Amino acid sequence: MENTDQPKSKKKKAPLFILAVVLVSAAAFGINKYIYSLHHEDTDDAQVDADISPVLSRVPGYVNEIRFEENQLVTKGDTLVMLDDRDLRVKLQQAQAAVDNAAAAILVAKANVATAQANAATSSSNTETAKVKVWKATQDFNRYQKLVSDQAITQQQFDAAKAEKLSADAQLESASRQQSSSSLQEQVSVQQVAVAQSVLAQRQADVDFAKLQLSYATITAPASGHASKKNIQNGQYVNAGTPLFAIVSGNGAFVVANFKETQLEKMKTGLPVEIHADAFPDETISGIVYSFSAATGAKFSLLPPDNATGNFVKVVQRIPVKIKINATKEIMDKLRAGMSVRVSVKVD
Repeated sequence: MENTDQPKSKKKKAPLFILAVVLVSAAAFGINKYIYSLHHEDTDDAQVDADISPVLSRVPGYVNEIRFEENQLVTKGDTLVMLDDRDLRVKLQQAQAAVDNAAAAILVAKANVATAQANAATSSSNTETAKVKVWKATQDFNRYQKLVSDQAITQQQFDAAKAEKLSADAQLESASRQQSSSSLQEQVSVQQVAVAQSVLAQRQADVDFAKLQLSYATITAPASGHASKKNIQNGQYVNAGTPLFAIVSGNGAFVVANFKETQLEKMKTGLPVEIHADAFPDETISGIVYSFSAATGAKFSLLPPDNATGNFVKVVQRIPVKIKINATKEIMDKLRAGMSVRVSVKVD
């Protein structure tokens, strides 16, 4: 008779062995995860970001020419769009004509100053001449007054001397008034020159503004990168402020990871980071913690929560953390703004 106890014993021990292996593996996995969690902070609430420069039209006009294709790599300063600038050129010509008129007005004002100065000099000479005549007439009058008292001259001669003195006094008063008027006219002429120069400066500012507006008809790339989100076509009329396209920076990609506030205790700038993009998970991208947001994401939302209303429910908030990427150009060229990534920060 065969002994069946040994096979049955082996069958009973097999499940126990498998269970032991599973328990040991689970324990090892759990311990490994626990040790890993002591030195790492992970999140999958992260994405690649980049500097995006929206390009808007600063003047209204019709689109004459588009010199780029969607998603084309462009360099800062490249001319990408040309607007119809004929109206702007006419305005520049009008402003330049106003400058010429203002410059001519200055010449006229300066000529008036020269004339006024000459008139003032003549009036001053006339005043001095009148003073001399007054002095002579006064001397004659005084002498004749003594002579008439002694009856050495006739009354008619005295009256003539007196009339001469009164006439000289009147001429001096008239010359003095004329000198004051000429001096005032000279001052006014000088002020007119200043006014004309101010008008010229204003007209020159109009020319500069017209040139600036004309330059806006040529739209260039504000940064180097990929020109995307093209919203215009040839012949389309655009108003000032109309979005035309956007430039996505080609060499400034970074990661924004939204960590829970409870994960930031040991986190600080400069810590190493491992990044795995969902698009190519086998690639391990390195980076460093660059900066922390000054507020939670909820505070930057369109309608931030207000706990003072009484509807308070405690929710763990998330803090955006900027991570600088240290990768080869090949990998950087693969990254696109908005890609989902997983990050792991090695903490002390």
